[in-house]
Amino acid sequence: QITKQAPVRFDLKTLHIPTYSAEKLSSMKGTDWNDFLQRVCSVLDSTEKNTGAARSKLNLLYYLCTVAVHKEVANRLISSQLFPVLIQQLRAAANWDIRAKVARVIGLLALHTDELGENVPVSE
Repeated sequence: QITKQAPVRFDLKTLHIPTYSAEKLSSMKGTDWNDFLQRVCSVLDSTEKNTGAARSKLNLLYYLCTVAVHKEVANRLISSQLFPVLIQQLRAAANWDIRAKVARVIGLLALHTDELGENVPVSE
């Protein structure tokens, strides 16, 4: 049985990072971009095991799904320090919803990027 994916919606109020548009993300430079990536990675790396933390991660992954469909953002994210964090979450997350959304983000990044390097492990 094939289940249809629900539309991706994230909650602005509970997202623990600033919600930039894809256009803003693609034009970010230097410290702004690095600060954004650090905040995203810290939310994904959090080791809290409560439902609030899982909900925060899922909400962030929904947001990443919406911006990963833009070519410039996908190019930047797949070659950033976020990608190894996504792979680690795919391997280690106990919550299957989180694993599924991480896999979706990785798939969207791989689909919308211009070039995949041989060292990018998208076959996970």
